[in-house]
Amino acid sequence: MRAPIPSICLTLPEGWQHTPSMSLESRHTQRILDDPVTIRALAHPLRIKLHELVGRQGPTTAAQAARQLGVSQALASHHLRQLAKYGFVEPADTTNNRDHPWQVTATSYSAARTGQDEASAAVDVLDQMVAERGVEHLAAWHRRRDQYDPRWQRNAGVAQSLVYLTVEEFTELHEALDALITPLVERRRLGEHAARPADAQPVNLTFISVPVEPTATDG
Repeated sequence: MRAPIPSICLTLPEGWQHTPSMSLESRHTQRILDDPVTIRALAHPLRIKLHELVGRQGPTTAAQAARQLGVSQALASHHLRQLAKYGFVEPADTTNNRDHPWQVTATSYSAARTGQDEASAAVDVLDQMVAERGVEHLAAWHRRRDQYDPRWQRNAGVAQSLVYLTVEEFTELHEALDALITPLVERRRLGEHAARPADAQPVNLTFISVPVEPTATDG
């Protein structure tokens, strides 16, 4: 995967990996990850869910996150502190000394893939976690789709295509997807609740695009 598993896409230098993202204020849109330990710190199923939740809701306490995700407050607190340790969340402003809400520090992440080095291996793990999260969203949709307008049902789900591309065409495809998705994300940033129309729904977009092993006739 070169570019998206995104909900916001940025134009990145050739050879950079774009990992799961959400929109935030412009001063915190992108962070470059170049430390495999930091990358692996995010590559944890509960931490990905916590980061997603805090990004969507805005400032969130461990107690609030625990209730939403169905885990103990102690477990949510531990993993939020780990996310904070590696710079993925930070303390948010609060009006009292009882609450300790967290907010995301950046919502678009890029990590260098230079070959079979440790950082690339760490990104592989994160890719797997994000793909598995996408499958979770799909399974949850199947359980509740009857609750939605038929128009949502017609457009939701999985579309699959196998195409033969040159590397230039593969790059062009990802740039076109970036150009399509970015304005939609910028139009209605996560956490900006007032900007959402009453009928707007959160939509997960997980794109997996990888070259597959050629057959004998593919040459």
